Amino acid sequence: MARTTPSNAAKSEYLTQARGGPWVKDALRLLQLAIDVGALVLGFACGYHARLLLPFLPQPTTQPPFERYLPILILQIIIVIVFFYFSRLYHQRRVFARFEQLRSITGTITLSALLTNGLQELLFRNTIFDVNYPRSLFFYSWFFSVLMVALGREVYRRIEVALRRRGIGCDNLLVVGAGKVARDMLTRIRSNPDLGYVIVGVVTPPTEHQGKVLGVPNLGGFADLPRLIDEYRVGQVIIALPEAKRSELADLVTLCQRGQVDIKVYPDLFAYMAGDLNVDDLGGTPLLTVRDIALRGWKLSLKRGLDVFGAVFGLIFLSPFMLLTALLIRLESPGPVFYTQVRMGLDGRPFPMIKFRSMRSDAEKDGPGWTTENDPRVTRLGAFMRKTNWDEIPQLINVLLGHMSLVGPRPERPVYVMEFREQIPRYMERHREKAGMTGWAQIHGLRGDTSIAERTAYDLWYVENWSLWLDIKIILRTIYQTITRSSPNAY
Repeated sequence: MARTTPSNAAKSEYLTQARGGPWVKDALRLLQLAIDVGALVLGFACGYHARLLLPFLPQPTTQPPFERYLPILILQIIIVIVFFYFSRLYHQRRVFARFEQLRSITGTITLSALLTNGLQELLFRNTIFDVNYPRSLFFYSWFFSVLMVALGREVYRRIEVALRRRGIGCDNLLVVGAGKVARDMLTRIRSNPDLGYVIVGVVTPPTEHQGKVLGVPNLGGFADLPRLIDEYRVGQVIIALPEAKRSELADLVTLCQRGQVDIKVYPDLFAYMAGDLNVDDLGGTPLLTVRDIALRGWKLSLKRGLDVFGAVFGLIFLSPFMLLTALLIRLESPGPVFYTQVRMGLDGRPFPMIKFRSMRSDAEKDGPGWTTENDPRVTRLGAFMRKTNWDEIPQLINVLLGHMSLVGPRPERPVYVMEFREQIPRYMERHREKAGMTGWAQIHGLRGDTSIAERTAYDLWYVENWSLWLDIKIILRTIYQTITRSSPNAY
């Protein structure tokens, strides 16, 4: 099939879809700065009044008027803004984790507050700006500043998303490649308008002469990249050629280096599966570490402690709702409340995984099989539980018994494991850790009927990069996604 050559009218349409031009992004940056400044002023004001109203710290009977603290407030705002800039909090990626952002905001404001406290003693003592800056005011202003800036960032994000959905402040995007990876990229970008991309077309290798790719026009070959970037005012290029040679990638990057274009390269399959590479030393001989399991030794005890605490707390807190669910299951269809299914866990050992029954009791009379859309075997209550993942809650019992962990690779049935191990490289390595109720793959939207190879890559990355903070982040993001039913890409 021949490549697509868009008309001048089509080009004009692409050029106008990302409405507003560079001035919109400049205006949004100024808006973010203004929201941060307003949040810092509001946070300090809340801290000023909280010192008189809240009983958590010693309460003074009086304090100097708010105007006396303006020099300290202005100094703190300047320091925070400078630190935000150098911490790249004004250069946010399109997809970011709210919890990571909150951690960055908290750390930056804490450091700024400490520096402000020291500088105000140095700069304002024995001047007309000298004022008592008590510890209680320091603490309250710090707390409310973190809170208000975090809320302000959420307000800004919602404004930015609303504008992007209307095509304002978007970037024209060009994808290099037409294979599976490129198609996955196109599908994901199309299903997430919040990212703010307008896909203008794809560019394919000289050997591939095909028309549209998933409805996206094929605009030409590699040599056409400089011209296409200029003609379509492309702001972002994604090179989705995981099997390309390094020399080819270097040439492509060189062709794309024009103006303010951002260039992203999808990693090759080996790097994608292996994760971060490290250099170790063995008796003076350097070795490239492809896999270094992060979860070992005392870290296993730490993770088990989190699992026991989380399982006990969850079972106690959720027990009334679990009892209600059990009653509703029995009222809707005859059969047991729980459904146990053999899954494969740590070191490939089988264990009985517990779930609330969401199907009729005779659902597998003809043998196991994947659930289909609008599956008639699923009960009405079961459909709700599956949609909200509530049917997975009894797995807290598995966690308490040591069969599973709160976080880890999701377990599969042995019949599917035998199938996947023959098809997916390194698939069995995900069984070197306990199976989890949720995982790194799941919070990135890889649930149900999604790519097993991609899920495996995410599971291996988790195994090799485990940390207590990573587990906590995954748990919090799972809870947030479940409650808000939000897209994983909104983090």
